[in-house]
Amino acid sequence: MIPQETELGIKVMSLNLFFEREDEAVVWRGPLLASTIKQFWEEVEWGELDYLFVDLPPGTGDVPLTVLQNLPLKGLIIVFSPQDLAIMIVKKAIRMSKMLNAPIVGLVENMAYMKCPKCGEILYPYGKPQGERVSEETGIPLLGSLPIDPYITSFGDQGKIEMLKADEFTEIASYLEKLES
Repeated sequence: MIPQETELGIKVMSLNLFFEREDEAVVWRGPLLASTIKQFWEEVEWGELDYLFVDLPPGTGDVPLTVLQNLPLKGLIIVFSPQDLAIMIVKKAIRMSKMLNAPIVGLVENMAYMKCPKCGEILYPYGKPQGERVSEETGIPLLGSLPIDPYITSFGDQGKIEMLKADEFTEIASYLEKLES
C-alpha cells in the first residue's frame, strides 16, 4: 500500500482513504480492526521515517490495545482536553500503557485555552487547564498546551496543517528533537 503524501512529504494512511464517501462509518469489531492496524504497519510502504504518529481513539479499547501490543513503540504522546471525563479516560490509558510497558514520552493538553481576537485576553472555555495537574499526578512531563485557534482549524480543514507556524507546536517539536539526541 502506498500512503498519501503531503506537500512537505508527510506520509498519511487512513481508513478514510479507502472509502468513496468521507462520512462512511467504520463499523468493525476488534479482530477486523486489529488485522487492519497490523496490515497498515506491515504493508504500507512507509520508507524512511523520523516519526510515525498513530492517532488513536480515546480509552483502552481494541484499537489502542492492538497498537500497544503489536507496534514497536519508542514512545507515546498522550493528548487530552481539560474536561474531567477526558482526564479520567486518559488516566486509564496511561495505566494500560504502563501495564504493557509502553514508554510514555509526554502529555499534550489540547484545547486548553483561547485568546480573544479583539483584546488578547486568555479564556478557558472548558475550565482551567489541567495539564500541570495531570503531569504531577502521573509523573509524565507536560510537553505543551495547545489553544483553541481558528487558524489551526482553518489550516486543518484545508489539509495544510503542516504549513502552520505556531510557537506551541515548535516547543513540542523541540522537546521531541532533544529526546532523539
